[in-house]
Amino acid sequence: MRTRQGVDPRELRLRDRLEVIRARSEKSNSWRSATQYLGRLVNRSGFVPIRTRLSREDLTFLSGARDEVMMFTELALRLADLHRPQDAGGITSDPNNPIQRCRACMWRWPCPTFRAIEESLDQ
Repeated sequence: MRTRQGVDPRELRLRDRLEVIRARSEKSNSWRSATQYLGRLVNRSGFVPIRTRLSREDLTFLSGARDEVMMFTELALRLADLHRPQDAGGITSDPNNPIQRCRACMWRWPCPTFRAIEESLDQ
């Protein structure tokens, strides 16, 4: 389903949702440096008894972070399932390393989608 401008409304909704998640993430504070210190404070019950000041943006981010991480993980796994290598067929000069293509988009393996997922996870 395309609009007059040639943009699918589903694509617009998807992009809008992703931009909201990105904006919310950028506004919140990173806890990366604090986790090393906080990790040493875990008590016998497995909790860290702390008091901290959280901004409104931090709370907004934290309220949906778990669900959003699970959603992105599911998305990446589904994309990896779709974009897998398959034998391209035909004659090859190296029978031990046949040419492979992506079974979803038919690009030479590894395809751009798989590389994008892989690069995102390697950061």
